Amino acid sequence: MTQTMLMSPEDQARIQAAVHKAEKGTSGEIVPILARQSDSYADIALWWSMGVALFALGFVAVFPNFYLGMVDAVLGRWATQWTPRAVLELALTIATLKFAGSWILLLWRPLRLALVPKAVRMRRVRARALQAFHLGTDRRTTGRTGILLYLSLAERRAEIIADKAIHACVEDDAWGVAMADLLAEVRQGRIADGLIAAIGDIGAVLATHLPRASNDVNELPDRLIEL
Repeated sequence: MTQTMLMSPEDQARIQAAVHKAEKGTSGEIVPILARQSDSYADIALWWSMGVALFALGFVAVFPNFYLGMVDAVLGRWATQWTPRAVLELALTIATLKFAGSWILLLWRPLRLALVPKAVRMRRVRARALQAFHLGTDRRTTGRTGILLYLSLAERRAEIIADKAIHACVEDDAWGVAMADLLAEVRQGRIADGLIAAIGDIGAVLATHLPRASNDVNELPDRLIEL
């Protein structure tokens, strides 16, 4: 099934024009990437579901009469003598239902994402950005002058990763303005405007440290890449 585009053709054209403009004054090559989400976090959903199931088992162990009385009441039984095996079967049934119910609830992406620790989200976004950098930017330019601008919408996080030549002459904190301008617009729902602002900021930094050479050629596409 084909995914719908995140950006309209008009916004894609605006972003492409912003990249082209930013690269006019630098030998750097800017690669903007927009991702819906950086990870499925299926392992997090699994751990939460297991935790709920284990909690249910513990609750049965500490308060067995709660469930035993409930089952007797539902079945209309009086003073049933529960055997250890029956109690164990009931406990396992409850844990299984709790696990399945939790897993189904966590299929809803906003809930699953809300239960992912912030540190985990940060690491997963960084890992996906690095993967995208190695696949599409790293060593793809003659002078190692590629730079990746990566925005992950679901996590509302961004990464800027520079190739060797840029990293050697530009401090990491030089990208702070670009990140701030990007996220300020994204928080207001203006994703394209945020990307365009960040691209302009990155281009200004690159023009200062890596000005465009007379024989410079465009080695990477200027278009926005959607994941």
